[in-house]
Amino acid sequence: MYMFKRLKTVLNKYLTKDSVTEEHGKYLKKMRLREVSIKILQILILVVLIVGWQLAAKHKVIDPFITSYPSQILKTVYQMAMNGKLFRHIWVTVYETLIGFSFGSIGGLMIATILWWSDYLSQIFEPFIIVLNALPKMALGPVLIIWLGNGTIAIIGMALLISIIVTIMMVYNGFRETDKNKIKLLKTLGANKFEIFKKVVLPENLPTIFAALKVNIGLSLVGTIVGEFLVSEAGLGYLIVYGGQVFKLNLVMTSVIILSILAGGLYYLIAWLEKKVIKWEK
Repeated sequence: MYMFKRLKTVLNKYLTKDSVTEEHGKYLKKMRLREVSIKILQILILVVLIVGWQLAAKHKVIDPFITSYPSQILKTVYQMAMNGKLFRHIWVTVYETLIGFSFGSIGGLMIATILWWSDYLSQIFEPFIIVLNALPKMALGPVLIIWLGNGTIAIIGMALLISIIVTIMMVYNGFRETDKNKIKLLKTLGANKFEIFKKVVLPENLPTIFAALKVNIGLSLVGTIVGEFLVSEAGLGYLIVYGGQVFKLNLVMTSVIILSILAGGLYYLIAWLEKKVIKWEK
C-alpha cells in the first residue's frame, strides 16, 4: 500500500511538473495524461499488428512464403547483422539519401530565396517550376543513368531531383505569404531587402522550411530507393529487387521493414532539429 501511494505521488508530481497554480497543474496533468494515452495506444496497435501477423502466418491464415512473418524477419536481420551485410546495405542507402537530401534542400532554399528576391525572375521561371513539379521524376531515371553513369551519382541525382522542386515551391510560397504589414513597417524604417529577409522573412518561415525538410527527407529516400531499383550493387533498394528476382520474399519484407524504421528515424531527426533551432531562435 505504501509503495502504491509513493508511486501515485511520484506520478502526480511528474504530471504537474512546472505548474504555476493549482488550476495550471490540473491542465498540465490532463494534457500529459492525453499524450501518455496516445503513446500507449500507438504501442498497443503496433504490438497487435505484429502478434496478429505472426499468428496468422503460423496458422496458415496467410501464406508465410508471400508475406513472411516477424520471427522469420528477426532471424534474417540477425543472420545479416552477423555477416556484416545488413549494416553495409543500410549505410549505402542512408548516405545516398542524406547527400541527395542535403543538395536538394540547400539548392531548393537558395533558388526559393532568389525567386523571392526578384519578382522578374520568379515570373520567368514559375511556369517551368510548375511543369517540373507535375512531371513524374521517376520517368527521368533512365535519362539520369545515361547522363550521370551507372552508379551512385545517378542514385543521388534521382534523390536530389525529387526533393529540390518541392523545396522550391514550399519555401517560395512561404516567403510570399510573409506578413505584409511587418515588411511595410521595416521599409518605412529604411530597411533594405537583405535586412527584411534576415529580420522578418527567414525567421517567420522557419516552420515552413522545416515542414519542407520533413517532406524532403521522405522524398529523398523514395528517390534513392528508385535509383537503387534501376542501378545499384548495394542498398535496401537493391535487396528488395534482388529478393524479388530470386523469390526470397523474406528478404524483401525484411528490407521493407528496415526501410520503414529508417524513414521514421530520419523524420524524427528533422523534427528534433526543428525544435532545437526554433527554441534557439526564440
